[in-house]
Order: sequence, then structure tokens, then C-alpha cells
Amino acid sequence: MFIGQLKEVLVLILIGAAIVSGALGEWADAIVILVIVLLNALLGVFQESKAEQALKALKEMTKNMVKVLREGQVSQSEADSLVPGDIVLLDAGDSVPADGRLIEAASLRVNEAALTGESVPAEKNLNLIEAADVPVGDKNNMVFMGTTVTAGRGKALITQTGMKTEIGRIAEMLQEEKPELTPLQRQLASFGKILGMAAGIIVVLVFLAGLLRGEDLGEMFMTAIALAVAAIPEGLPSVVTIVLALGVTRMSKRNAIIRKLPAVETLGVATYICSDKTGTLTKNEMTVTALYVNEELIQVSGTGYRPEGEFTKEGEVINPQKDRNQELLLLGGLLNSDARLETSGDSYKITGDPTEGALVVAAAKAGFARSDIDKKYPRLEEIPFDSDRKMMTTFHKMNEEIYSFTKGAPDVVLGRSGEIAALKETKPLTEESRTALLKINSHLASQGQRILALAMRKWERIPENPTPDTAEENLIFLGFFAMQDPPRTEAKEAVAINRQAGIKTVMITGDHQDTALAIAKELDIWREGDGIFIGTQLEKMSEEELKKEVTRTTVYARVSPEHKLRIIAALKAHNHVVAMTGDGVNDAPALKRADIGAAMGITGTEVAKEASDMVLMDDNFATIVNAVKEGRTIYSNIRKSIQYLLSCNTGEIVAIFSAIILGLGSPLTPIQILWLNLVTDGPPALALGLEPAEKGVMNRPPRSHNEGVFAGGVGVSILYQGAIIGLVSLAAYWLALSWGRSPEEAHTMAFLTMALSQLIHSFNARSFDVSLFRLGIGTNRTLVYAFFLSIVLQSVIVFVPFLRGIFETALLQTGDWGVVLGLSLIPLIVVEISKTFKRNRLDVKHA
Repeated sequence: MFIGQLKEVLVLILIGAAIVSGALGEWADAIVILVIVLLNALLGVFQESKAEQALKALKEMTKNMVKVLREGQVSQSEADSLVPGDIVLLDAGDSVPADGRLIEAASLRVNEAALTGESVPAEKNLNLIEAADVPVGDKNNMVFMGTTVTAGRGKALITQTGMKTEIGRIAEMLQEEKPELTPLQRQLASFGKILGMAAGIIVVLVFLAGLLRGEDLGEMFMTAIALAVAAIPEGLPSVVTIVLALGVTRMSKRNAIIRKLPAVETLGVATYICSDKTGTLTKNEMTVTALYVNEELIQVSGTGYRPEGEFTKEGEVINPQKDRNQELLLLGGLLNSDARLETSGDSYKITGDPTEGALVVAAAKAGFARSDIDKKYPRLEEIPFDSDRKMMTTFHKMNEEIYSFTKGAPDVVLGRSGEIAALKETKPLTEESRTALLKINSHLASQGQRILALAMRKWERIPENPTPDTAEENLIFLGFFAMQDPPRTEAKEAVAINRQAGIKTVMITGDHQDTALAIAKELDIWREGDGIFIGTQLEKMSEEELKKEVTRTTVYARVSPEHKLRIIAALKAHNHVVAMTGDGVNDAPALKRADIGAAMGITGTEVAKEASDMVLMDDNFATIVNAVKEGRTIYSNIRKSIQYLLSCNTGEIVAIFSAIILGLGSPLTPIQILWLNLVTDGPPALALGLEPAEKGVMNRPPRSHNEGVFAGGVGVSILYQGAIIGLVSLAAYWLALSWGRSPEEAHTMAFLTMALSQLIHSFNARSFDVSLFRLGIGTNRTLVYAFFLSIVLQSVIVFVPFLRGIFETALLQTGDWGVVLGLSLIPLIVVEISKTFKRNRLDVKHA
């Protein structure tokens, strides 16, 4: 990290200046420069280390233990000791330790959201898959490292471990990705090269001009060094580092850990945010949104696992406990589930299958608590779920009667039902009714809902050894549960703000197309005319075809990690700056390939966090909006600091160069220039970096990432404002000499005029086009404090005798102070007149 800080071009130029100063015997100059370089590097290392430590604090270092069958004995072993050929036992709640082929599976369901992005657990079986090139999400006879068993049990023969697993393949892609420079780093590197060449040309010209005039060789060397120092804003690397570091601190208070200092600035130029769906735009908490019962649709409010919500029919709140069929539907869903709702303080979580968790929460909203209902209606028998039947049946004693409840896929449950529960009685389920119910199922599914059907049957006594053939026939159909992984409430607003700011949000997910499209429509990510593609379509597209489609497409479904990399590469081919948010292992390569990757801190996997530039501690997509605003503000403030520092440096060059050409000698010594650049100018430049965000910062499109720091008239402003500062300082020097003042007094008048005019000019730099008096002098209090601090420091080296000797200053006569003050106000007056003229011209143009 430390060496990385020293590789910046501006820093290398400063080190070169220090070496030359030392070689000429000017050790004070050399030491001051090197101290500044050292402090800047240490500050950068400290901030980056702090960010890394904060990230490490997120990690829970626990060893993953697995049940492995070796030599006929089951034993506990560390996951990293597994080899291909081992047989592992898997139960609900286990983390899959390696990739493996299933050899036993009993109602086995595995949550593969971290790998595929699909929020619904995959149902596993032993069926042979003959097709080639099957996506990970469709390999139902395999289990994969990093996924979690949510229900059932199984045995798997380990086929791949370590880097050969699906996760390992992703890790290998991460290693292949090379870090890219951020826009700010590229611009500052280019800027440093320009400054270096400019300083070199100026030094050579002045040195040659001095020799031709017959000046002393040693004196010309010192003058050349003075000009080189004047040409380079020594405080700029420190100001940029500190402004970015303060941005990191502000972002951490807004629930984001920035792992690299320039990362937050990159978001300020982002034109695309590619986001995973599950857990990023959605809550990753399956929620029942509607019930279909008594041939009526009942809406269920509330999202996530918090058991708070209302049941409404045609806008009116109802109580499901007052309707027998509604009550049976909710009770049946609860009794036929194994998931449990657990509380921890004010938060809720589900243990078990997320789909069953949604049924448990829906029942809790109606007042049916799992602990009470299990005691009141105990489970007597069950037929476990399996992926062939796509159903599960449980038997319960209810009010001295025996009921069985069967839940499963709508088409299968309807096929096993002979009657349907109506308002007052049951009635035969005709083919016409069955067709109508399947249409309702299709309609709800097209809205991105996952549909479960529930049926029941009454028994005189519990059957012995119930089988699907005997227990899952002649059922009474009760209704549908429509459920969805709900969008985050704040995500829609964040998408709208991004759109207003000229940033396009794109959903990239491993989930099904209908589900992805429904969520994208709800969040206003997808609009009429936008494209939508699935992974198999992307496979058939060439790179050129993808480039043509990528800018009009806002939803990608059923995609693999390779697809995400192709999408980001296609966007970059259009010169877009791409941000990627995500939480799963499958997001990691794209997080690293993107210009900036933002991982989720709560649900995010360790692989995703390590690959990211930024970690969102609250898993909130809306935090991206704050980061974009922060990035834009930081870049704008850095430009203000650059304008201020360079106009000050330009003033020093103009004053020195003009004085030498006129034969007056340099008005400033090298140590005085260093003092101006590092001490006098430093605090105001840093304070400009803390300027509050301008109004409408999120109402304008992102700037081009190729836009230089001098765009928008900044370069012109630097030149003319610097020229004014330089000329008033030269005027002070000339007046002192013409009045017969001593060389020390003349230097001091030029030195003080330069310092005071630069300090007053810092208020000009607060805005590129808005008058200081419109902004208000006190609206940036930090700048006011910095101004007075620099005034005090400037006064000290004039009034303290010991320091006067070091800085070659002298006490001034009373009248001379008036001249210094009067000349120092001229740059402020000229710039204010210029801004007023510019504002009036714009007002006329708009009118």
C-alpha cells in the first residue's frame, strides 16, 4: 500500500524536486518536500487499512464440518479434507461442502440462491440428465459447494473439490480479472504528466534566459527550482487523498464500507448499475401476497417475515378466522409446513424452506401461531414431499375429526381433487371449473408469483401406512397461495432517482423470466419497448449482436456468471461506466469486472465481498443513490480544489517569470513558494473538498468518464485568475523596489500579497459560476476556519523573529500593509464581475 502511494506521478515529481534541492544544498526545501510526501503516503495507507479492517470485521471465521462416510463409518470431518470419491451425508440446514452427484435423495431441497440467483430452493432427485450443456440451476441430480440444504436428506458422491467446483471456477475467473484504474486515477496520472512536462519546459526556458542575460549560475539553479516548485501543486495529492478519505468516512455512516479510496468517486460517473435481483432489489424473503379461496381473490399486505399485515377483499379488511374456508386454507398451509418463524429482538427469520416460511408467516398474520396450532392440531402422520409427485400430505386431529392437508403444484393438486370448497358447502369440481382455476393460476404466475395449491380430505380414522395412491385422491380443493419474493420498498425510489440522474438500472438474475419481468415492471426498471433476454438466448448471440442489443435491454434472466461478464463487457464497449451490485457467489466475477462492484454486507457471500470495491452494510440498493451523490460531489469538489491550487500556482509562475524577464529577479524564494503551496493554500484547498453538495446534483446526467478536470471552462478560469493573482503580486514587488524598500521588504510585500490574494480567492473557487454572495460567505464554515488559520500562520512567519530569518521576511511599514490588502482584493472583484456577467448572459439566453 505504501509503495502504491508513492507511484503517483505528482509524488514522483516532488521526490525529484527534493533530490535536486538537496544536491544544490537547499536542505530545508528538500526536507519540507519529503516530509509532505511521507505524510501523504502514510495517510493513504492508514485510510485504506482502516477500510480493509472494517471489512474483515464482517467475517465469521468458522470451520465447516461435514458428515462423511468412510470405511463404512459416518464421522465428522473438516470440509477441506474432502476428496473426490468421498460420500457425504446431507440434512436440512447443512452447507454443501463440495460438488457431488446424488446417490440418495429423500424430499431433498437445496437453496442455490448464492450460486444461481434463484430464490426458490431447487428440488433434487436421482434422475439421469442426458442433455449436454445444462445450466447449474437445472442440474437437479447434483449438489454444489456453497449452497444450503433447506429440507429433506441425501447422500452425495463428491465429484469435484476446491478450484474445480462451480464456486472454484468462479474464483478462477476472479483471479483472471485485472484491476482497472478509476476515472480520477487516470485523469490525475495524465494531469501529473502534463504538469511535469510544463514544469520542465518553464525551468529550461528560464534557466537559458538567465544564462543569456549573464545571471549567476547558482542563482539561476535556485530560480529554476523555485519555478519547478511553483509549477507543481504539492498539496494536491494530499488534498485528493483526504477528500476521498472523508468521503469514505461519510459513506460508512451511511452503511457503506469503501474498500478503495477512489471507488466512491467512480460511482459519480456511473452510467449503468447492473443489479442482481434476489436479495438486492428484493428482500430474499418469500411472502404470500394473495389467497384464492371461495372463488375470490384476497390480498395479503405486509412484506418479508414480519408477521404484520391485513387481509383485504375488494378493498375492505376482513378477518380470515370468520370464514371457514379461509381459516382452513391458512391452517392447512401452516400445518403442512415444517418451517418455523423465529424472533431475535425486533427481527424475524425463517428456519427451513423459504416457501413454507411464507405460509407460516401468512398464518401468523391471521393470528395462528405455530406453537399453539401444533399443540391444538397435532400431526399424526405424513407423506413427505418428493419431486416426482410434487406434493406433501400431513394428517391432523382437528376437533375430534381427522383431516389431511395436501399442498403442491396447482395442476397436480387439481388433478387429484374431486370437489371444491365453496362459500357454504363443497361442490363437484367440474372440468370447466378446473380449467378456470388453471387459468387463474397462469394469470398469477405471469405476474411473477409462485403459486401453491392446497386441498384437504376428511377421514373417519387415520389410515394405516398411508400412501400417495390412497391418501392423495378424492381431495377437496381449498385454494391457492400466491407468493413472491417482494421488492425492497426503497428500491423503486432509488431506481427513479437513478433514472433522473441519467443512470440506467439493469436487472441481471438467475431467476425465471416471468418472475424477473414482474419485479422489473414493479420497480420501473423495465418499460414498454425495453428488451429482455434469457441465458439460452445470450448463448446464441455473438459479441457484436450483444453489443447492438445491450443498450436497450434492462432485464436478463436465467443467466450464468459468464453471461454477466459478457453483458458488462458489451456495455463497456459503448464506453459506459458500469457499477454492479450483488450478493451471491455468482455475482463475484461481474463485481470485479465492473468499474465498481458493490456487495451486500448481510446476505453477501465472502467471495462477493472480497471481489467488491464497496460493501453495503444494510443490503440496501438505495444506498447506491447516496454513493452516486457522494461520488459526484467529491469529484466536483476535487475540481474546485484543483482550480484553486492551480490558479494559485499559475499566479506564482506569472509573478516569477515576469519579474525575471523584466530583470527584477524572483519576487519569491523557493521556501516561500513551498510555504504558500503547502501551508497557506493547503487548509483552504482541503476545505473546498468539504463543500456541501450543489443543488440539483442528482438532476443532471453523469459526466463523461473521458471528461478532463479542465473541462467546462475550468482551464480558462485557472489561467485568467492565476494571471491576476500573479500580476497583483508582481505589482506589490515592483512598488516596494521603486519605493526603495530593502530586498527582504520587497520579498515580504510580494509574499504577503500572493498569500492574501490566494486566501481570498479560495472563496471564489467555491463555485464555477455562482457568485460568492449568492452562496453566502458562511455556508462553508470549514473554509472560513481554514481562512483564519492560514492568516494566523502567515502572520507568524512575519512577526516571529526566529521564523523571519528562515523565511527571509521582514516587518512592513503601516502603509505597505494597506497596499497589500488593496491589491489582494482585486482578484475577488474581477472574478465576481466575471461571474455576474456570465450569469446575466445565461439568464438572457434562457429567457
